[in-house]
Amino acid sequence: MTATKRPIGVLGVACLFIVVGAVGFVHHFPNLHAIQQDDVWIELTEFAAIVAGVFLSIGHNWARWLAVAWMLLHVVISFPVLRQIVVHSLILAAIAWLLFRPDAQRYFARNRSD
Repeated sequence: MTATKRPIGVLGVACLFIVVGAVGFVHHFPNLHAIQQDDVWIELTEFAAIVAGVFLSIGHNWARWLAVAWMLLHVVISFPVLRQIVVHSLILAAIAWLLFRPDAQRYFARNRSD
């Protein structure tokens, strides 16, 4: 590892994505006995959250964009429930703020070749 340490905010977001993805994946997995298209998409999005979390933790720049896109998807699918839109938008803003702060920029810059 270079001199740039992993910011605590990045670690927190990475852990959050891993936990949310894993819990969601396990929770929705029993629904796959009678596989429906929605269930497959749900499992893929939960897997994407796990992937984002793992690769955020090791500093891959593309993973923070995946994390933001994943959360943005949740904002979009919250429509038309205003409360869900607001909550997901606030979470999106917090995640984006943590992943694009100057300390996070330096952390992800060390691995720009991806």
